Amino acid sequence: MSEREAAVTFKGGPLTLVGPELQAGDQAPDFNVIDGDLGPVNLASSAGKVRLISAVPSLDTPVCSDQTKRFAEALPGLPENVQVLTISADLPFAQGRWCGAEGVEMTTLSDHRELSFANAYGVLIKELKLLSRAIFVIDAEDKITYVEIVPEVTDFPDYDAALAAVGAAAG
Repeated sequence: MSEREAAVTFKGGPLTLVGPELQAGDQAPDFNVIDGDLGPVNLASSAGKVRLISAVPSLDTPVCSDQTKRFAEALPGLPENVQVLTISADLPFAQGRWCGAEGVEMTTLSDHRELSFANAYGVLIKELKLLSRAIFVIDAEDKITYVEIVPEVTDFPDYDAALAAVGAAAG
């Protein structure tokens, strides 16, 4: 598996990302994660939809919490053929507890078992075994149309650019 040293920073300290450096135009890799009921979810689970995948280190941190809430707030304004997925290495039970405590209704998926998504999408932080903060937009034909790997893990992604990419992919 490829490694990209100093690909991102955490509070200024360099971190290594494991996996490929995906670009817009690439075919979206498959992945295996689990939902809140411990059921399997992969790329085909949302076939035919435009996907905005929001990868976060942990929902129990302020920036991840705010990021997830921001995309949850955008859900009602998105076209019906769009699905927003938040993926972290948190246990599904912790994700469910967080959603309940914060009053957030959206799809959260756990990559804790295999780090399959993290490895396939190149966002596994080697030193922390967590997902780096990133946004991927995948169109209905499973092509990646937008990628943002946030350079400093404690910074927010570009919400406007991500949502514009979703709008463009949704047609």
